[in-house]
Amino acid sequence: MLAQHDLSKLSVRQFAERFRGEMIPLSNTFSYFCASTPLSEEDLKEYLEEPVAALPPSVAAALPKISIFLVPYLERAGAPEKKKAPAAPTLVPSADYVSIERPPDELLSTSTQLKLGDETVLAFALKDQEVAEYHYRLYHLLATLMADRTATTADGHKVDNRYSHLLREELSADVHGEVDEPSWRLKQTLRRPGGSRMGQRGKAFSEYERQSFIDTLTLYLHGICCDIDVDTGPRQLPSRNLRKRLMLLEQLFPPPKGYVIFPEQLEA
Repeated sequence: MLAQHDLSKLSVRQFAERFRGEMIPLSNTFSYFCASTPLSEEDLKEYLEEPVAALPPSVAAALPKISIFLVPYLERAGAPEKKKAPAAPTLVPSADYVSIERPPDELLSTSTQLKLGDETVLAFALKDQEVAEYHYRLYHLLATLMADRTATTADGHKVDNRYSHLLREELSADVHGEVDEPSWRLKQTLRRPGGSRMGQRGKAFSEYERQSFIDTLTLYLHGICCDIDVDTGPRQLPSRNLRKRLMLLEQLFPPPKGYVIFPEQLEA
């Protein structure tokens, strides 16, 4: 671990600039630097090698150069904004600081992102975090990057058009629920009186479409890498609709050789 004076009062941007030359490559797209507890060979596989290896080749090819920094803690600068519900990680300019001491709960951050030249920096706090939570946040940030890029399939179809068509079918059939809380909240704005019409591309639908794609792609990527369970509940998208979404993403972003998304594919 780095000495305390090495981390004191360094923003994530300053930290990334300082240790940029010490990045260790994982692939043509990913490199990393660990400033937390030294990673064992097993930790390296669990935190970095396996999550990167499980990415669909088309996703890895569409992503920008990514530098992953693993640090003890991340601390927000100043008082946090009040929010109605826990927010998913978002790609916003970083105002976080690297810390070796646990910040107060109200200033505690678990992940953040910023641009550094032509690279995208993703920083993750490892201490007091479960590996599953780290995987979720990693894939959520990667899914957000994918949503912000103009990815197309091999046959030239725009990904968002095919996913948009599927969402419109769900809305027309009054399918309840979503994959995650952020997209569920946005979906409610379309279901209220005066909400965006199902057949029109209004601002409300566009925001919902983007967030739904991010949340569903996060689940898809996470499911390729790890054996995860989908939480059940009144806000959860029905299993038949969720499966249809995942099957579409499987067509758009085929898993790497040797990986599957559905349990029955393991038998085949």
